[in-house]
Amino acid sequence: MANKKKVVVAFSGGLDTSYTVMKLAKEGWEVYAACANTGGFSAEQLRTNEENAYRLGAKQYVTLDVTQEYYEKSLKYMVFGNVLRNNCYPISVSSERIFQAIAIARYANEIGADAIAHGSTGAGNDQIRFDMTFLVMAPGVEIITLTRDQKLTRKEEVDFLNQNGFDADFAKLKYSYNVGIWGTSICGGEILDPAQGLPEEAYLKHVTRQEESLLKITFEKGEIAAVNGEPFTDKVAAIQKIEEIGASYGIGRDCNVGDTIIGIKGRVGFEAAAPKLIIEAHRLLEKSTLSKWQQYWKDQVAQWYGMFLHESQYLEPVMPDIEAMLTSSQRNVTGTAILKLRPLGFETVGVDSPNDLQKSKLGEYGETQTGWTADDAKGFIKLLSTPLRVYYGIHPDEKR
Repeated sequence: MANKKKVVVAFSGGLDTSYTVMKLAKEGWEVYAACANTGGFSAEQLRTNEENAYRLGAKQYVTLDVTQEYYEKSLKYMVFGNVLRNNCYPISVSSERIFQAIAIARYANEIGADAIAHGSTGAGNDQIRFDMTFLVMAPGVEIITLTRDQKLTRKEEVDFLNQNGFDADFAKLKYSYNVGIWGTSICGGEILDPAQGLPEEAYLKHVTRQEESLLKITFEKGEIAAVNGEPFTDKVAAIQKIEEIGASYGIGRDCNVGDTIIGIKGRVGFEAAAPKLIIEAHRLLEKSTLSKWQQYWKDQVAQWYGMFLHESQYLEPVMPDIEAMLTSSQRNVTGTAILKLRPLGFETVGVDSPNDLQKSKLGEYGETQTGWTADDAKGFIKLLSTPLRVYYGIHPDEKR
């Protein structure tokens, strides 16, 4: 027993990782099942995971709760950057996987593991996110992927578990879900047909409120400080509160078509009330508190930040540099953004901020000005038109 090799299995409790735990235990490995929680597991699910891990043959089970770390090192910057992939999809699963992989690698190093195993297939992005993180964070540790390497079918995995006394229901469902603090992804069913959208029954959260209401999100230097006047020091709890409110209206539903890391197109449905509401409220506040060029350049680096997260490049050295720029941009993003919620949608209302650049004494758009005269305005316009007057003076035939 003392000569058994240690393997840490990134254990979600699903079919592939359940098979991996049992198969490796049967092959003589000392299996440590580790569930890295970034906010998507309930207490009941974690208890079930622990029970099943031991039934499957694990020597040790551990839950690695990295939800707060995930917020501090990723979600915070995605809010600062208003990051939505393809201007649509909150980067939820991809960013979660990175932090789950980091937690697993850290645990493997702590216990002196010889190998790390995960249940990814060869057809998706997650294999890249896990493998790349393990290669960097746990160099020299073997990576085992039974489902990918042996091209296992669901039936083969289920049969093996049943034949070895683990009788669990892993029936193939129409839809598969990945639930996290930053949204729920939905795959399968109608999503496989690019001409169809998801029906009501595909969503986990449904409309329970009909009356319109206002949602007021207060930010301090870009981070959530209060929700409808209720202060929050725990930013994760603030996100969960906004999710609770938005989900009751069925807000945040959509489908996204994107480019996978491996080069094929992928389509995913999702419901993400909290990210959609938080990002739009934050964007609304920034419109009033940031200068034109602050907004422009912040948007440029934020696009790269989101892309690098999705492409499994979180460990690229440029990421802290981008985070520093995003953090600096938030120094005046303080105030309250107001949204109006209704079933399946919302609209922006306004902002209340001490840093609102609309409150300038120099003038009020479309109304009055005190910072310049009419002659000043006419001279400014004439100078502004100079390059165009020069060009079309020489090329009059090109006037539209």
